[in-house]
Amino acid sequence: MVTIRLSRGGAKKQPFYHVVATDSRARRDGRYIERLGYYNPVARGDSTAVQLDLERLDYWISVGGQMSDRVRKVVKDYKKSAAAAA
Repeated sequence: MVTIRLSRGGAKKQPFYHVVATDSRARRDGRYIERLGYYNPVARGDSTAVQLDLERLDYWISVGGQMSDRVRKVVKDYKKSAAAAA
């Protein structure tokens, strides 16, 4: 089954996450099928906290991909902020 989840990167105390579509049996930071965007929870100033490819995200959901709870919250907040900016 395909899972859409966060893959951690960044330094100690400076997390940076990639939003990836991966096989649910793969390790958290292991092999993935496709990178869909990123989430930077410690973004400051004019740096972007979230960047997502919503078309590809919708594709993976349409073919049966399941989002993790944290990704679901990140996507919801991203869509809300994108709608407010438009």
